[in-house]
Amino acid sequence: MAVQTNANKLDKTKSNGKFFKYVRAELKKVIWPTKKELTSYTSVVITTSVIASVVIWAADTIFGKALQIIIK
Repeated sequence: MAVQTNANKLDKTKSNGKFFKYVRAELKKVIWPTKKELTSYTSVVITTSVIASVVIWAADTIFGKALQIIIK
């Protein structure tokens, strides 16, 4: 088992600091959506999810009934 030295711990601390510095720099480049855009995107996702759920439910019901007819 390797023994961790104080130098290794210090290097990790420096690399963590660099990581967060780079993350912060990248987040400054992000173009954040406006409140109106966010509301629009959210409604699109919810609507699409509801439609997909209804389609899957209908298909499941139809195939379930068909399977019951075939089994009887």
